[in-house]
Amino acid sequence: MKIYLIGFMGSGKSHWGRQLSACMNIPFFDLDDVIVLREGKPITEIFSEQGEEYFRLLEKDTLMNLTNSHEAFVLSCGGGTPCFFGNIDYMKEHGKVIWLNTATAVLIERLLKEKKHRPLLSDIPDEDMKSFIIKKLHDRKMYYEQAHLSLHEEELSLEQIKEAILNE
Repeated sequence: MKIYLIGFMGSGKSHWGRQLSACMNIPFFDLDDVIVLREGKPITEIFSEQGEEYFRLLEKDTLMNLTNSHEAFVLSCGGGTPCFFGNIDYMKEHGKVIWLNTATAVLIERLLKEKKHRPLLSDIPDEDMKSFIIKKLHDRKMYYEQAHLSLHEEELSLEQIKEAILNE
């Protein structure tokens, strides 16, 4: 089984992905971490040196390579992964896509603390963070809504995620 976790940055994809993979005894991958290993440089550097389009093509290629080279996994996708180059359709064809739908207020609180580690947020003043997140979330929601499952992250337990996947 291939499980793709999607959602906005800070929605808990890596947190829940690691737990889910351990519980199901299948590998866990964080798409951004795989890209960093492959390129030998941080995402922020990839963005600044080659631009977002290069990164998004690299992201698509890495997504396909992981999908084609593993029978089963839990993959934490970047927040923008489902929004480019038909990636949402590709993921839906090859596995189960789960949207970790996290409340905007929770995202804002988490992302203010993690801001310096997020390339899209690092230059945004704290007072503008809320409007940036609301706008970006609005732009991406139409992709997130195409997932097989939508789970409200703040109310989740590992057992609920597993049950939802198996019953889908």
